[in-house]
Amino acid sequence: MTKRLFIAGFAVCCLAPLGVSAQTVTSSLKGLHDITRASIMDTAELLGEDLYSYRPTDEVRSAGQILAHVANAQYMICSVAAGEDSPATENFEESRTTKAQIIEALEMGFTYCDGVYDEMSDERGSAGVTFFGSPNTAHGVLAFNSAHNYEHYGNLVTYMRINGITPPSSR
Repeated sequence: MTKRLFIAGFAVCCLAPLGVSAQTVTSSLKGLHDITRASIMDTAELLGEDLYSYRPTDEVRSAGQILAHVANAQYMICSVAAGEDSPATENFEESRTTKAQIIEALEMGFTYCDGVYDEMSDERGSAGVTFFGSPNTAHGVLAFNSAHNYEHYGNLVTYMRINGITPPSSR
């Protein structure tokens, strides 16, 4: 028991000055969200207009459709975490086709999620929600959003590599 207390005390003394002890579940999830946001937004800016219509096979979404899908998902997923109806007024994957339009949609979607994070606390994050018909927590839904972002960033990484582009996360 004494050894455990010593280790815990040592960790608090050493890590507190670094700000580690102030880390919350919500701020940890927000940090992951920020990383996925940066990778996706950097990709959206990096791709030329012509690559927005690129798809390696007819059976998959184009790069632009993937990015528009991610914009839609920010509203759908983060609104569940917030416990509110999605404020989205359009389906970006159907309505946005140009680079500028899709980047604007991504900025709007990510800004919406940022607001959800700003209002989230660890207590609210542990509250139960229903997500895709199953019980979850608001934090679980936010974690899913980052996983979903990374899933589609992975698609885009493949598209970029096929076209000789080094992805933002590899630069």
